[in-house]
Amino acid sequence: MELQITDGIVRGVRGAEAPMTERAIRARTITNLLPLLCARAGVKIVHNSDQGYTGIRFETKADGPIVLEMPTGDEPFRLVQEFIDPDKSGRMEVELRRFPQIYKPNGVAFMTAEFLRSRGFLK
Repeated sequence: MELQITDGIVRGVRGAEAPMTERAIRARTITNLLPLLCARAGVKIVHNSDQGYTGIRFETKADGPIVLEMPTGDEPFRLVQEFIDPDKSGRMEVELRRFPQIYKPNGVAFMTAEFLRSRGFLK
């Protein structure tokens, strides 16, 4: 399933409604290469035009989902944990890992899955 966020409104998109940008195609490719352990975590592709990224959202056992953000431009990929409620300092997210866009989709899928598995986010 894919979600699209525009002007704070979240809606599901399927088929011909789904964006066909370079980032969206790359996100679908990475999602297809993720291991079964990640697929069980409820993986969704998110097209967030409010914050300017396309990403892969993992519904993990942690306090909020983990999102692999693929921003537009040359900025690096980021693994971000989004909090349900703000923490003591008022943050709504924390960056867990960052890596450059030089990796192929299978490398990004492997690094993401291994990071989440080794840190106990996936069970």
